[in-house]
This record gives sequence, C-alpha cells and structure tokens, in this order.
Amino acid sequence: MYTMSLGDDGAELRPLEPWQADEFLAHIDRGREFIGARNGLPDVVTDLESSRAFLRLYAEKVAADTGRIHGIWSDGTLVGAVILRTLDAKGGTAEAGCWLEPTAVGRGLVTRAARALIDWAIEVRGVHRVEWVVNSDNEPSIAVARRLGMTRDGVLRQSYAYRGRLHDQEVWSVLAPEWRGKADG
Repeated sequence: MYTMSLGDDGAELRPLEPWQADEFLAHIDRGREFIGARNGLPDVVTDLESSRAFLRLYAEKVAADTGRIHGIWSDGTLVGAVILRTLDAKGGTAEAGCWLEPTAVGRGLVTRAARALIDWAIEVRGVHRVEWVVNSDNEPSIAVARRLGMTRDGVLRQSYAYRGRLHDQEVWSVLAPEWRGKADG
C-alpha cells in the first residue's frame, strides 16, 4: 500500500481497504453525528459487517476501475476520506466527494486530499470532467469546491431525500483544461 503526504503537518492520504473495517467503523463512530448532519454514510456504516461491506464495495470499484476511496490520516488516526463515487475513464467523467470528523475540520485536509485525488483522475486516468455534488446548505463542502477552482453548474431542486426531507443539491465541476491551467499558473 502506498502513502501520500498531504503536507508538513503529518497528514497522509492512503487507500482504504476492507481489512481496515475496524478502524473505519471507529472513525465513523467518532464522527457519526457530525458526518451524518450532511452525509448518509453513518446510516449505512453502523457495525463491523456494514463497515466491511462498504469498503468491499469500493474495493470492487477499484478492481472494476469505477471508483476509489482514500482515507485521510492525521497523526496516525483515520479522520476522514475522499472518494470518487463514480469513475468512468472511457466516458471522461468522475464524481468526487468527502467527509471529515469534527476534530479534523479547518486544517485544509479535505482540500489537499481532494486535490490529489482529482489530479490523479485527470492526469493518470484521463478524466475530462470531475463533479462535486453537494447539498445546498453544506457550506463547508461548497467552500472546498471553490478552493478547488470548480464552477457551480447549477442546482437540482429538491433532488435528494435525506432523513425525511427533500434537499436541493448543487453540482460543481472542473474540466481537465481548467485544472491543468490552474496547476500551471
């Protein structure tokens, strides 16, 4: 397994795999309320078996080249993740996403990790368009999209049912030429 440094603060990005289900569950448990405020993952990962199943799903996506999950570690503790929910290299599209425990917020970890994952999708897998789909009331995630240089494409009104309520979702994206232009600038 490889590790990528996310900067001088000891944060690292590493693939998450099914054998790490215990650690992943502990991470979700630590951030369950905070993560669950905007992300349905804590409703899916509720015990060791569901944790293992979730990571197995992403292992299968990696094997099929249709998605990825990478954990964000800080001082040796898993504190968040970035994902490619979808990856269609042939079609040139991907959808990225993220989450963090509350103890890791405000340090730029998601921005740095998402930048690495998007860079890989564009430069290694040849993806042309990376999307970031976020609830309209999720200001921290929208701020990440802005920091990544994404453009807001539009709002999908009441398109996401979550915990008994319909939510608007915003679609943000970056195209490969824009990404490369920012990296060169």
